[in-house]
Amino acid sequence: MTNEQSDLEVAMEAARAGAGVLQRMYGSDLTREPKSATDFATEADGAAERAIMEVIRAARPEDGFVGEELGSVGDISGSRVWLVDPLCGTLNFASVTPLYCVNVALAVDGVSVTAAVSHPPTGELYWADHRGFGTSQPRSAPPTTLLAINADGPLDRPFVGARLAADPELRARFSPRVESTTLALAWVATGQRLGYVTDGLLRGSVHFEAGIALCRAAGRVVTDFDGNDVHTGAGLIAAGDADAHAELLRLVSRHRADRHTA
Repeated sequence: MTNEQSDLEVAMEAARAGAGVLQRMYGSDLTREPKSATDFATEADGAAERAIMEVIRAARPEDGFVGEELGSVGDISGSRVWLVDPLCGTLNFASVTPLYCVNVALAVDGVSVTAAVSHPPTGELYWADHRGFGTSQPRSAPPTTLLAINADGPLDRPFVGARLAADPELRARFSPRVESTTLALAWVATGQRLGYVTDGLLRGSVHFEAGIALCRAAGRVVTDFDGNDVHTGAGLIAAGDADAHAELLRLVSRHRADRHTA
């Protein structure tokens, strides 16, 4: 690694490093560390994040680093912070299900400007920076109605994803799929998914920033649940076109907990 590398080159190399670790460990007997009754981390999560951090710290030692497993490293109060989810889709990975990815994003002054997302099972790498969106396996995606919904919500309040997936009107227009990995955001960018919906406050999230950057660079419509700039308020709607986004915005509004009164 050298300081002559561009930020995008660093992001791509870091994502590949994490993907290499996951490929080697996929299908092996992994130690699990519980996070909740239904969630856990594996030793692969930590190993992949260390490999990613090694690449980034070698190339950009002055930058801050925030990882899903290791937390904050270096000065995260500065303008440049790397946001890393080394294994998005841990439960899938541990169940030997090839729906998982590696997320690497660089936020400058709080905005993700560079990103690389790797899908180790296929070797595909997706990337984005100020020049636009790209992938290592360019394709012409046929029209689709597939909609990815994140239903991994909190148990102490209503969650949009779970309610939305059961909406008959949504099912009449879209083909909902529950895909618990932000790989689905990369697929919105490529056109393999028409949209993606998740609840929550997502600013600075190691899970979502890379995928959001991909969708923006690919010219997709990305907003919060009020239709404003993403991170202005709660939630995320990413859609392949304005019509799909408008319909999702309308359907989501009826299921929002903060719109209901007792």
